[in-house]
Amino acid sequence: MYGISKMSRSAFVMWSVMAALGLAGAVAPLAARELPVGFLSLADDERYAIQALEKGYPAAPAGRAIVAAKLALDDAAFGLQAAGFDTSRVIPLEAADLAGIPGAIDALARQGVRHIVLELPAAGVVSATTAARGKNLILFNAAAPEDALRAAQCAPHLLHTLPSQAMLSDALAQWLVSRKWTRPLVLHGPGPQDALLLAAFNRSAKRFGLKPVAQRVFTLSNDPRERDLGNVRLLTANADYEVVVVLDAAGEFARALPYRTLLARPVVGSNGLSPQAWSNWYERHGAPQLNRRFFRLANRAMGSYDWAAWLATRAIADLVSQDAKAGFAQQLKSLKQGELTFDGYKGQAVSFCAWDGQLRQPLLLVHGNGIAELAPVEGFLHPKSVLDTLGFDAAETGCKAP
Repeated sequence: MYGISKMSRSAFVMWSVMAALGLAGAVAPLAARELPVGFLSLADDERYAIQALEKGYPAAPAGRAIVAAKLALDDAAFGLQAAGFDTSRVIPLEAADLAGIPGAIDALARQGVRHIVLELPAAGVVSATTAARGKNLILFNAAAPEDALRAAQCAPHLLHTLPSQAMLSDALAQWLVSRKWTRPLVLHGPGPQDALLLAAFNRSAKRFGLKPVAQRVFTLSNDPRERDLGNVRLLTANADYEVVVVLDAAGEFARALPYRTLLARPVVGSNGLSPQAWSNWYERHGAPQLNRRFFRLANRAMGSYDWAAWLATRAIADLVSQDAKAGFAQQLKSLKQGELTFDGYKGQAVSFCAWDGQLRQPLLLVHGNGIAELAPVEGFLHPKSVLDTLGFDAAETGCKAP
């Protein structure tokens, strides 16, 4: 046995016997394989301040969503193990401020992370997208609904699981049309985020044929000279409307609007009936089981932002389970060309749009403690997928990224 030392000869003989029996692989240790998923958040994100979370506004996060990401990996454990991944874990990293986001992206990349869920405001998403360019990282926006991220600020390596403002407005507009409430009174706030909500609603109104009878600005102020601008009865007077649409990014004015309008009319938008990605009150398609699993881990109900983080992480797990050896380009192609679909527990398989990376998905029209309807609402058609009646379609997209 030339080249075999006396000490290793017995081991070599044993290996030879096992190889002859076709069992050599049984004693050859496999290299451990791990799926690390990055989860990037912002320490000073005001949406997660205690004072904001206590309010519980419909369009706001219910809490930090890292629990949802961990739940998604637990849910996907069997598939990951079958694909050869021994372990999977979420690697959380919190940037102190916007300036710290590029460094956080680099830190995650150095730990072998190739997929990152972003729990960031819009400015943070832009910063992370820029920092990740050229690093073979795929980012999932799970916490910023702004339409600009799907248009002028889009990127080929950025995907979105939280619904866009356009999708949410389209869902609301479809429901109003289906109820024949086509003459709304629109009340909106004075801030820049309110302006984005108004722009999205006006687009949806034009798209689906709503005819607002008036658009009025409200202001919440302690200044006696502006007191009338926050008076609900004055703001809802002198107009004949079928429904009141309130667009309030802060949520403070909207919470006091139902049952105080001059005419007895329903309130929709930022309060009353609100379009959401998810609700604890949804009771079909396996949703109760997902809600229960989340509640056991988080000790609170699952909300839209939690669902978006859960779906993003589940998409990552399913992506690598399908082809563990696929490279960056192939993974992006699989996601954006519809080769992969996912079960979002909302009755229809969900998938990413090729033109802007947005997850096409059903939306829930939620009130108080119930669900009024799912959108797309029955009767709204599309030549390819009815889910594409929500948000910017391929012909309408402002995304120019390759």
